[in-house]
Amino acid sequence: MRIHVSNTITTLLRMTALVSFLVGPVGAYAYAQAGDKSPGLSGAGYVLYVSLQRNSQ
Repeated sequence: MRIHVSNTITTLLRMTALVSFLVGPVGAYAYAQAGDKSPGLSGAGYVLYVSLQRNSQ
């Protein structure tokens, strides 16, 4: 019984390590790309905002 629990824990630790090595770089890249955007309106949101402002006047 003790060997079975030990094997299960070892397998779970290996799976966790594998997932962190595979998903970690993707998450870091996504986090780095999300930080590059400046706050404020841009693109289609800005066009919609300006058109709504012009129609209200």
